Amino acid sequence: MQAPTEHLPRHNIRSNLSHIPIHFNISSQTSNLPTLPQYTAGQYTDQTSRIFQLAFKMTATLTNGSQSHSVEETGLFSADLISPAIAAQLPGTYTLRALRKSDYARCFLDCLRVLTVVGDITEEQWDQRYEWMNGQGRGGYYLLVIDDGERIVGTGALIVERKFIHNLGLVGHIEDIAVAKDQQGKKLGLKLIQALDFIAEKVGCYKTILDCSEANEGFYVKCGFKRAGLEMAHYYEGPKSS
Repeated sequence: MQAPTEHLPRHNIRSNLSHIPIHFNISSQTSNLPTLPQYTAGQYTDQTSRIFQLAFKMTATLTNGSQSHSVEETGLFSADLISPAIAAQLPGTYTLRALRKSDYARCFLDCLRVLTVVGDITEEQWDQRYEWMNGQGRGGYYLLVIDDGERIVGTGALIVERKFIHNLGLVGHIEDIAVAKDQQGKKLGLKLIQALDFIAEKVGCYKTILDCSEANEGFYVKCGFKRAGLEMAHYYEGPKSS
């Protein structure tokens, strides 16, 4: 014989629940899950208590799950554009991935400073530039990083130019290849170039170009590039401070 099922009365449910302190906290860390309400056993003794206990258990399960299985932060572009073969050639704990907004705190700018002047960029300025690249500029900026598990130790960028010529062709520009000083000699720069070249082909570029000094020409020849013309540049002075 089936045990009788206890039913709660449908009337006055709203009034029974009106005093329960449930609050919602929207944040990227909890993936829009409700925060745990302050509940102690025996706090509610009426029929509302059984409803509340069930809600509490469900919330605890969801929250604990979000803590142990947090959603990985997305980057500027899909991980499908990362070459598995190239990523597998990195040292054991190193990962090859897209730049993330949180990389401001993982020494990304310090890595770039090995290459050239960066400036004193605040986190707010960083967020604004990242959000532009990930919004209005999405599909044109592929910033790649090598993460050793603690910080960014290598980076490079593929900038995709949209043209009218060659049937609305795309041209890739490889820029800003930088490797932390204590990581040089591990062929990380080579892996970055190869990975960016792989991305350029995957997104449909008909060619990829880059600028380099004559001293580095041999390195880029090994990466599959060849001399194609002469670089010219016109630098502009920044606004003078009053």
